[in-house]
Amino acid sequence: LTEVYSSSPALGRYFRSAQVISFSNESSTVIYQLVFSVPLSTEGFMENSMNPDFIRNILRQNIYDED
Repeated sequence: LTEVYSSSPALGRYFRSAQVISFSNESSTVIYQLVFSVPLSTEGFMENSMNPDFIRNILRQNIYDED
């Protein structure tokens, strides 16, 4: 995750860290926390770039690019 988000053209400059919060071998589920440092006054930044779907799609695109 660290490599994916730190190298992202859209979010790389804001990315600070990724941490696994919980991991389950039974269901192959991982819960993780991403930390970003975001600008205070950029209009629309939180609604667009920090949108959970946008962040998820960056990871999804990276997985597709690896295949």
